[in-house]
Amino acid sequence: MDFDSILSAYKTKTCIMSVESYDDGGYGNIRIAAGNKAHCDDMINVMHKPFIPDSPYGEYLPQNKNFEDFCYRCAILGEPLHSYVPLPQMGLWLNIFLLPLRSDKENVGYCLYSYDVTPVADPEQMARLSAENSQAVLKSCIKMRGADDLRETLNEVIEDIRQICDSDHCCILLNDVSARKCINLCEAMKPDCGLLPIDTYLNEDFYDIMLSWDKTIGDSTCVIIKDERDMEWLSTVTPVWQKSLIGAGVKTIVLLPLKYKMDILGYMWAINFDVSLTVKIKETLELSTFFIASEISNYQLLQKMEILSSVDLLTGVKNRNKMNEMVDDILSSRMVPLYPYAIVFADLNGLKTVNDENGHSAGDRLLKGAAGLLKEAFPGCEVFRAGGDEFMVVANGMDTKAVEEKIRVLRERETSVDDLHFAIGMHVVSEKEDIRIAMRDADQGMYADKKEYYENHPDRRRR
Repeated sequence: MDFDSILSAYKTKTCIMSVESYDDGGYGNIRIAAGNKAHCDDMINVMHKPFIPDSPYGEYLPQNKNFEDFCYRCAILGEPLHSYVPLPQMGLWLNIFLLPLRSDKENVGYCLYSYDVTPVADPEQMARLSAENSQAVLKSCIKMRGADDLRETLNEVIEDIRQICDSDHCCILLNDVSARKCINLCEAMKPDCGLLPIDTYLNEDFYDIMLSWDKTIGDSTCVIIKDERDMEWLSTVTPVWQKSLIGAGVKTIVLLPLKYKMDILGYMWAINFDVSLTVKIKETLELSTFFIASEISNYQLLQKMEILSSVDLLTGVKNRNKMNEMVDDILSSRMVPLYPYAIVFADLNGLKTVNDENGHSAGDRLLKGAAGLLKEAFPGCEVFRAGGDEFMVVANGMDTKAVEEKIRVLRERETSVDDLHFAIGMHVVSEKEDIRIAMRDADQGMYADKKEYYENHPDRRRR
């Protein structure tokens, strides 16, 4: 075959791939049989080595099972293919076209491989899916963009994806690095498929398996296990995961990372999918994860902003803004508390002395300890840091006797923390009583308790 004549007509980087085929449907060596001038120049400029015809492709290109599958489908099965994928290891995007060629050798197939790379994603290229696949991705994007509750909407999206893949199970797992755990964001299962829900497996051992996925994906955009040969390959890369998949009844799986910029937020998979749809699934899911990761990143950012606006970062309890919001909600009847409920004010006695004598880091530790004791003594109740050394507790459904018992427990536990003593005031609110009056009464009680404490401990009086 005159490779040079074929390649001379192409201006873009183009080469001819040869694929060795086996009678059992497998493939052997994949080589770059020849390349045009643009390809040869690219090998020198990027790979820093001259191109030698008929070399194993792994000497010039990252070894990638998905790329090998594309070459096999094109050269052996005669499928023309196109894909636009990221190259995460190089920070580039790859636009590839594969066209089958007639072969003059037995058990060897050829395909034309034309490619180009760009430093950033090209929206026009990303949009050049088939009409059917584009419609599926667009449908998911519209659902997510108009969602009031992203988690609820993602349950719909993941079911749509499950149906596209004709799979038994689809899910999105988020990676919580600080807690060393996987979070099941959403999942969809085919009825009576025989698989167990993903929460069955989400323990610390599973988290260790998830940590191996980045290495398993390697230079590719996803992992596709579509037959026994692929499953055997997986056993050589991550044997623990392969064993767990087989034990769970998994025969095929496609796994994709959810990446936003350079961060891996989590992963999406489809289990026991229709292998005849492999190319469609890869194309659709690669683009879908691009948008899903963006939505999840925005969702997580909003959650962090919500936390910053509602939680006191030092103590971890709710802050004054959240306290004022709750009071407004009760006054406007947007929130109806469970009557009777108690307002408890608790102020730290002697905090200024601790700060002056031991430093503000010691004072911060005291505040954290105080917040922890309040949460322990009033489990399930709202705890707010109302000011510098002042906390407020809202105890729904508690009468005077119940609140006094909680305060007794708090008094017992405060002795376990050095230099910690609360000044406490409380008011039990009956129906139709104004919460502002209750807060004022509890505040006055707290200051009366504080006055008594300093009379008995003049050495800890504020200076």
